[in-house]
Amino acid sequence: MSAASPDFDLLVHQAWPAPYQRTIGGWVLRHADGVTKRANSVLPLGEPADLDQAIRAAERFYAERGLPCVFSMGPGALPGLDGRLEARGYRVVDRTTYMTASLQGPLDGPSEKAAQVGLSGEPSPEWLTAWWAVDGRYDGEGPASATRILRGVPATYAEVRQDGRTLAVGRSVLQGDTLGIYCMATLPEARRRGLAGAVLRALTADGRARGAVRAYLVVIASNAPAIALYTRHGFTPTGAYHYRVR
Repeated sequence: MSAASPDFDLLVHQAWPAPYQRTIGGWVLRHADGVTKRANSVLPLGEPADLDQAIRAAERFYAERGLPCVFSMGPGALPGLDGRLEARGYRVVDRTTYMTASLQGPLDGPSEKAAQVGLSGEPSPEWLTAWWAVDGRYDGEGPASATRILRGVPATYAEVRQDGRTLAVGRSVLQGDTLGIYCMATLPEARRRGLAGAVLRALTADGRARGAVRAYLVVIASNAPAIALYTRHGFTPTGAYHYRVR
């Protein structure tokens, strides 16, 4: 998986599947009741015969659902599309870095005694509550829609519980020999205690045991503490993407 490869776009698309999808001219229009930009955005990997017509079709698709039209501009996006969207008044939001790590050889990361991390094939109610407390930005049907996305593909769910509370969580998706890391979240009062690192190490060790030779994750480019954490555990910046929103 290289920085210039559209494989990254497909890996993320498959690991975070929108429950409703429509294909137009090779583009995938994704809809998940407004929960997360990723699951409510256009994945523009194909090359439509008429670019402007395809953009207008995407705009109608999201307008009919009461949502802004969002394009995910990853490494596989159609060349020239970014400029075309800018000319139509789309603005850039959520500049994001994706990072990769080899899972061959010793796993990098601090060696201090780790917190006990539980792994499961299903997100527990406590896992969902902790993740949503950190990452939830939606009211109404948000939690239910997010859960549909999570359960759209087989995944491993990690959580650290102390004194009967879930304090830190994470999710991994095994995609062939590649492991995607998602939903890394720690409750504010439990940060700076090494819990996120313990979750990350548990997920990568589990993935390697099941045949993964590399891992990837995404992080908002301005989130310096998270990037520092992932760097300490052997992840390096590999590329970037952003969203265009109007």
